[in-house]
Amino acid sequence: MLALRLARGARPAVQLRRLLVVAAAAGTAFLLLATLGHAVDAPRGEAVGSALRLAWCLVPLAATVQFAVAVARTDPAARLREGMSAAGLGPVRLTLTAAASTALACLLGSALGLLVFLRLRGGLGGTPIGPAELLGRGPLPYAAVAVLLAAVPVVAAVATAMALRPGRNEPSEPCADAPPRTDTATPAGLPWGIALAAAGLALEVYAAGHTGPGARLLPLPGRLVTGEAGVLVGWLLSAAGLVLAAPGLVHASGRVLGTGRAGAARLLAGRVLQEESRRVGRPLGILMAAASGTYAAYTLYGHGAPGSLGPLSALGGGLVLACTALSVPAAVSESRTARAATTDALRRLGAPAGLLHRAAALRACVLVVVLTAVTGGVAHLAAGPLAG
Repeated sequence: MLALRLARGARPAVQLRRLLVVAAAAGTAFLLLATLGHAVDAPRGEAVGSALRLAWCLVPLAATVQFAVAVARTDPAARLREGMSAAGLGPVRLTLTAAASTALACLLGSALGLLVFLRLRGGLGGTPIGPAELLGRGPLPYAAVAVLLAAVPVVAAVATAMALRPGRNEPSEPCADAPPRTDTATPAGLPWGIALAAAGLALEVYAAGHTGPGARLLPLPGRLVTGEAGVLVGWLLSAAGLVLAAPGLVHASGRVLGTGRAGAARLLAGRVLQEESRRVGRPLGILMAAASGTYAAYTLYGHGAPGSLGPLSALGGGLVLACTALSVPAAVSESRTARAATTDALRRLGAPAGLLHRAAALRACVLVVVLTAVTGGVAHLAAGPLAG
């Protein structure tokens, strides 16, 4: 009940983010149900193909859960620990409330996805609209439907509880007499991310060079196919390298920005980038990996070749790209709230508002230029063997 009251009394921006979580959960539930419908109608000899379709759906599921956790971290109720403690909610109960709110939004999305799936399939008494080869027509096992519908709410709730558990995050309401705590240590993942991305690119080149004309392809939902398994694993390694290296890239960008005869705007922008490199770098790294995958898919299937993207593949890819892109503004909002005390202190010291705006614009421009260049270079190198 408390989760329902907090959800009802939230601001419009918070409600909009929760509605986006509902939409993402609905799309993921629809993909899972479509995979189940196809598996019910598929012959017994195609069990491996159905398992691969279900495994492919784990990518949109992970993106949806990551977005749900990012939205939960920006919830005002999750940050006001001191005020909630005065109302009788300790850190544990507050974490459970945030997890319940996330599960509620995802459960609503799963129900919406079920209604759309049944309507397209003709299960609500109407004429089937969706194609039978994608959604199936056979009777669905109720237990499997319940498990798939519960996957997104349960995983999202557990991930939210783990991300917001007491002791993992620093309090966002420090005492007035205490100076703001900063963390400008260099993230340790940059060299490992570079090594992992290089290993993935090398594996792609090697696997592509040893792929014969009759190599087995991996079927995925909606008539999507990929290259040989070695090439796919190489691309996954390069994408994981981008995710691992992104916080270090953000930190290095901030350090370079503050070197030399830097003015106040450059110094402030560089310091904030170093301090928030872990918080903002992780979702940026996931977005870089998703953008790299989008470029690879366009290289393979953007020219109308056989085995082009089908509707389910397009839906899954759109979900991944949208969830990863929307996680970045959520992380930026969380970062802005975390350094609110520092911003207020600068304003009390007489810092003009234009200085803060210039520093924010400078941070955004530097991140766009650096991360776009890195993502474009890695994506181009990773898509080369796939196109070949």
